[in-house]
Amino acid sequence: MDGGRFSGLTTRGRCLLAGGLATGVCAIVLDERDLLRIGIFVAVLPLLSLLLAARARRAVRAERVVEPDRVPVGTDTEVTVRLRGGPLLSALRVADTVPDAAGASPAAPPRFTVYRLPSRDGVVLRYPLRPLLRGVHRVGPLVARATDPLALAEVSRELAGTDRILVLPAVVPLRGLPAALGTGEGTPGAAVAHQGQGRPDVLVREYRSGDELRRVHWRSTARYDDLMVRLEERPWRGGITVLLDRRDAAHRGRGAGSSLEFAVSLAASVCAHLHRRGEPVTLVTEDGIAPTGPGAAPGLDPLLDALAAVRPSARPDLGGPPLTATADLVAILGAVQPGGLEALLARRSGGGHAVLLDVAGWAPAGPAAPQPAGTAAALRRAGWNVTVATAQSRPDQVWDTLTSGAAPDGPRTGTS
Repeated sequence: MDGGRFSGLTTRGRCLLAGGLATGVCAIVLDERDLLRIGIFVAVLPLLSLLLAARARRAVRAERVVEPDRVPVGTDTEVTVRLRGGPLLSALRVADTVPDAAGASPAAPPRFTVYRLPSRDGVVLRYPLRPLLRGVHRVGPLVARATDPLALAEVSRELAGTDRILVLPAVVPLRGLPAALGTGEGTPGAAVAHQGQGRPDVLVREYRSGDELRRVHWRSTARYDDLMVRLEERPWRGGITVLLDRRDAAHRGRGAGSSLEFAVSLAASVCAHLHRRGEPVTLVTEDGIAPTGPGAAPGLDPLLDALAAVRPSARPDLGGPPLTATADLVAILGAVQPGGLEALLARRSGGGHAVLLDVAGWAPAGPAAPQPAGTAAALRRAGWNVTVATAQSRPDQVWDTLTSGAAPDGPRTGTS
């Protein structure tokens, strides 16, 4: 980059310049030519040092590479900086800017001192990062400070701009599926899949850990000499929709320990689990389907990228685009105010599966949050399968509870 930051003379250089000027004035008053020559030399020396430092900063070029630039939260990545340019006449101090969420403290950014810069290969600087919070983080700018050999002048320059690091949410391995999820049994029209003449639509696949034994298709097992699981579904089934409640008012806590981060991690784990089982998954927030856009590629990566970039929303309710009735639904909800379910139930005519977060546990000293018991009861009356997650719950425990089915008189929530 051509833009620079002018720092000027150091404290030593300013003192020397002031001393030289004072010596010159005294020499003129006293009519001492030798003293005047000394004063001129002392005053010009910091100015020459300033020109030398400015020349050194213009000769240096930098390239930064972050590898990998797409990592799960808590995973190490490495930043490589290559410096090239002419020979250095003094030390070159290089500092990179890294946000605290990306793994370094802003008060102590990565700093290096370079004394020699080979003109052919340059110098390679490396430092590790371990992002602590999901999101889209920026590393940079990279700033170099060049000084003269006497440290009379210092000039700063921005050598490189910013590079992006995409930090994905934590994904926890899950097992099993809630009743009627991924089999088409919970979608309208599935109940008549076996009515009428002819054979039903029977699809089979290999047994996977967590599958229920009641779904084993013994005829196909004998044919393929391998344990096969039956999927009785209509070919036009709409897949599975994961609804993430990202309303700011519905969550408590801050940073990696907030209820929103738990909800995002649970949503990522559910999407990854369903994708591994071959289920078509759609991620939905209150403002539509994510990822959006005609260029969005199929698969799990776009879903995780969209979850990495999720930010709190100012929307006050759970309204939004209609949720298709031909797809199973898994809703991950924060605090729901009394009467706040109407917007969600209006979007979804049938039942679904819901995880309610008891957000009060994420910030006991924060604003009061409505208890999830009333919301859970209202959803169960509407035909939903509901479980409640607390601040001590783990995503896999919550999913196990949802898979086994919530008890009619209250949720069963695992604790760590």
